[in-house]
Amino acid sequence: MSREIKLRAWHIPLGPKWPMQEMVHGKASSILALAEMSPDEYIVEQYTGLKDKNGKDIYEGDILAWHSNIYRKHDWVGLVLYRGAGFAVQESDKSYSSPEWLDCACRKDANIIEIVGNVHENPELLEEEK
Repeated sequence: MSREIKLRAWHIPLGPKWPMQEMVHGKASSILALAEMSPDEYIVEQYTGLKDKNGKDIYEGDILAWHSNIYRKHDWVGLVLYRGAGFAVQESDKSYSSPEWLDCACRKDANIIEIVGNVHENPELLEEEK
């Protein structure tokens, strides 16, 4: 099975509002730009291989929103992160989805997930949930 490897990087010294270019596997110029920097100067996030209901690529660090009619019947917001053996959504300090749940929630026939921001540009979206 093959999957697309893409990374997104954020340049820390210039602030969170300055995303570096999206890096797709095989583009040496993108990787070389990071190699010339100190690891303290950037944050790299991996593409999950999933898309939200609008067709946008979901990366680590993205903030997702969804509505549940089944469980607790309200809106949720969570942070995408790599946990264990796959990508999950952190809904609170102690609550995480499973990678299987995220994959299922992003399927075309049941897609309820929407990217509403990311942890670098919109951290306030996560603070509202605490």
